[in-house]
Amino acid sequence: METIQGLKRSRYCGEFRMEHVGEKAVVFGWCQRQRDLGQLIFIDLRDRTGIIQLAFDEDSGKDAFDKAFRVRSEFVLAAVGTVRERTSKNKEIPTGDVEIFVEELRVLGESETPPFEIVEGSKANEELRLKYRYLDLRRPELQRNLLLRHKVAKATRDYFYDNGFIEIETPMLIKSTPEGARDFLVPSRLHKGEFYALPQSPQLYKQLSMVAGFDRYIQLARCFRDEELRADRQPEFVQIDMEMSFVDVEDVLTMAEGFVRHVFKEVLGEDIPLPLPRMTYKEAMERYGSDKPDTRYGMEIQDISGLVKDCGFGVFANAVAGGGSVRAIVAKDAVKALSRKEIDKLTEAVKGIGGKGVAWVRLLPEGYAGSFLKFMKEEEMQAIYEKTGAKVGDVLLVIADTKTSHVLSQLGYLRTITAQKLGIVPQGMRNLLWITEMPFFEFDEDLNEWVAMHHPFTSPLDECLPYLETDKGRVRAKAYDLVMNGMELCSGSIRITDPELQGRIFALLGLSDEEAHEKFGFLLDAFRYGAPPHGGIGLGLDRLVMQMAEAGSMRDVVAYPKVQNMSELMTQAPAAVDKLQLDELGIAPVKAT
Repeated sequence: METIQGLKRSRYCGEFRMEHVGEKAVVFGWCQRQRDLGQLIFIDLRDRTGIIQLAFDEDSGKDAFDKAFRVRSEFVLAAVGTVRERTSKNKEIPTGDVEIFVEELRVLGESETPPFEIVEGSKANEELRLKYRYLDLRRPELQRNLLLRHKVAKATRDYFYDNGFIEIETPMLIKSTPEGARDFLVPSRLHKGEFYALPQSPQLYKQLSMVAGFDRYIQLARCFRDEELRADRQPEFVQIDMEMSFVDVEDVLTMAEGFVRHVFKEVLGEDIPLPLPRMTYKEAMERYGSDKPDTRYGMEIQDISGLVKDCGFGVFANAVAGGGSVRAIVAKDAVKALSRKEIDKLTEAVKGIGGKGVAWVRLLPEGYAGSFLKFMKEEEMQAIYEKTGAKVGDVLLVIADTKTSHVLSQLGYLRTITAQKLGIVPQGMRNLLWITEMPFFEFDEDLNEWVAMHHPFTSPLDECLPYLETDKGRVRAKAYDLVMNGMELCSGSIRITDPELQGRIFALLGLSDEEAHEKFGFLLDAFRYGAPPHGGIGLGLDRLVMQMAEAGSMRDVVAYPKVQNMSELMTQAPAAVDKLQLDELGIAPVKAT
């Protein structure tokens, strides 16, 4: 194996163009492929910027030609030569007009045959690729995604630095406090029987930074949540964490919108028009059945309760009489795609999230067919068609329940899976919007009580304060989410700093003064010494990059991700540890039954 003594890279492989013809070049990289044409040998050399063709013939010298003959895929190479124009050009790659005629070749590292081919759009099994993630990361699309992530991180720091924010690093070993998801716990060796938690967010520390007088805080914070994985969720993630003092909701949203515009322009060259649209939580649920609606397509929810409250179909009439509602979506021009069999699949999917079923009508040219037509009068159905705008060729999908919240959430889910089945979700669009005036409480049916939707330091809207103890369903928060194409990118709020109001909130959450002080005493004590009004956001860097890259999963934008069961296939983490380590911690593992 040879060294790189005396060699210094002149350019990366993907940077060579016609203006560099005649230039002496030194390049490093991996062999993408070798082509032996007898008197000619070509090697496609790859690094993180792209591919350049290396050319060898008898004028290269016997040593270089012989080495090129022995090169195989993924060998690590150094080459010295001259840039020249290619006789057979390749318009599929940016460097396709030129090649390097090699005079000296060094093999810096040999490679066994990889377990899968290192190519764009690999069809290799994802588990295999994740097991050999260091090879998977050589693929061009993953390298582009990670370079995009790097640029987003840089643009983030540039924007907030330019706007007077101070980057403060907060601890990774903290006290466990309730924030919604489960904590990852870390046992203490010196304090046996006691535990640190890995932070779900730097929430309390950034609020303490406001008390400390750092009125503009920013951090690209690594956060941890012990929760089930999805395509847009990992147990550890990076949050663009921001907090500002002496602000209200408008100030925070304006600063966040400026960041969004800056990062899209700086990284992708795209202009995001400002201000971003806004929608209250109530409107989002009424129209889309989701607090993170995808507004790239229509199919909005419509209330037909008033048209069916006295109809002959008991499912509809009873739902309205029971205090609920009947609502519908219209799948336009969908009669061919949504056969009775396909509608049955959609119905089963809705039942899978707790729904009772889906009523439907297929408006066929030869006549209408539906699951409830025989119970309805012709004029009732005509009124429904007029209200919903359903026409020949469309499919009307209806859900009824005595709880409107169930109707809306189920129709929101049905809307999403129907749009995916129909293939009507536009690609290449960036639909961003704020969801505002989030509910302060939500009713937990399992516990049969009202619980907080946010951390306990979120401030209620001023006009809702009279209802805190008397009508929790009416209380809205100074909280806001940023949504893009149906995915939540960030959430935030204005915080409570008034001790009296904070005491009321703790009492409503069932926390006594003693319990509140046990969990949050350090923060409550700090607020006694002059806490400025403040608020902020936490924006998921991984999700933002996932959307910007139009990737199908967060795994495509994270270097070393976990899989569904929260393991890392490459290192086989988590894994058992030595008994000595456990003894030092005072821990004895219990076998699962």
